[in-house]
Amino acid sequence: MIHSAQHAASYYAASSAPHPAHPFLQGEHSADVCVVGGGYSGLNTAIELAERGFSVTLLEARKLGWGASGRNGGQLIRGVGHGLEQFLPVLGEDGVRSLKLMGLEAVEIVRERVARHAIDCDLTWGYCDLANKPAELQGFAEEAEALRSLGYAHELRLVAKEDIHNVVGAERYVGGLVDMGSGHLHPLNLALGEAAAAARLGVQLFEQSEVTRIDYGTQVTVHTAQGQVRAKTLVLCCNAYHNNLNRELGGKVLPAGSYIIATEPLGEERARQLLPQNMAVCDQRVALDYYRLSADNRLLFGGACHYSGRDPKDIAAYMRPKMLQVFPQLADVRIDYQWGGMIGIGANRLPQIGRLAGQPNVYYAQAYSGHGLNATHLAGRLLGEAISGQHSGRFDLFAKVPHPTFPGGQLLRSPLLALGMLWYRLKELL
Repeated sequence: MIHSAQHAASYYAASSAPHPAHPFLQGEHSADVCVVGGGYSGLNTAIELAERGFSVTLLEARKLGWGASGRNGGQLIRGVGHGLEQFLPVLGEDGVRSLKLMGLEAVEIVRERVARHAIDCDLTWGYCDLANKPAELQGFAEEAEALRSLGYAHELRLVAKEDIHNVVGAERYVGGLVDMGSGHLHPLNLALGEAAAAARLGVQLFEQSEVTRIDYGTQVTVHTAQGQVRAKTLVLCCNAYHNNLNRELGGKVLPAGSYIIATEPLGEERARQLLPQNMAVCDQRVALDYYRLSADNRLLFGGACHYSGRDPKDIAAYMRPKMLQVFPQLADVRIDYQWGGMIGIGANRLPQIGRLAGQPNVYYAQAYSGHGLNATHLAGRLLGEAISGQHSGRFDLFAKVPHPTFPGGQLLRSPLLALGMLWYRLKELL
């Protein structure tokens, strides 16, 4: 992964809203809180803290929204974590239920933030989980019932095989679960809108300000090449881009590549043949496909999560056959944009939100495992509550869960996980 100082050459960057460049850090600064990382986690933590009256300085190594926050599939989907019942021994039934409710709240935080700050990010409601096998439909029915038992406020409906063409113009699915409380948006414009909101609240935003060293203590000093920030509290929101800034946290998150292509504009009629209700969709395979329409009727098609640490040489050549397996009718369509980026995967797939061991004034949030668009906003809310002394117990639920360090260190952990994921893919074929 080559690190550029500019946003990835994506459809999102090409269609991003006008936004200011922010200065790089020079000289000595002080704040109540220093946030490292200018993606959704950092920006939303800064907003939450500024709204509570804290002075906040945020440092981003490149451009705000440069990482996964500005490159992702734009799918805003309910829930945090995978298989939350695994945490029953640690959190108990009430704790797991609280995690599930927070997974619903996470989407509502995005809804409220977009509305409150009038962020133009093409927010569109409607999402469908697609079933590749009949057994998955039974799982969808159980999921819908579980959501209703939590008091889920939005429409859920099962779609049978004979009706799935009303959701997606492809022959390979046997049904789905429609969720009108999830949806899709322009992720980079959301990040840029949140940066503007943070600035209006008084947050000091610095770009091109990579952190080179942290001096821990009762007061933290964060160093960059040309400046430093002294703060009472530090929040690390680096996710897949730790770059050895903190080895303990870096060892608990695995960077995994995910890739997207964007077609030429298809026109309203042809676009609606693919996705008649303009929903975001995702299938259930390990190497999943996810796709949706842009505001100008391009198909944005993503997936192919890579754990090897190496990007394909030609993303379009790699992803186009996957798109054509779903939509062979697009064989004549040009690919206008191709890009990739790193998402952060945790070993147990629960977002890692907590305090650094032995450093009570150092907090972190990372490892969203593919649910980052909503879970980052929840992380910001929980960090705001914890740092301001709002003892709801919600932050403590996440902080209680132990997160294994990936074996093998930096060199071996990606190949080891790649082998593990290959095993899961082979199981799907049985």
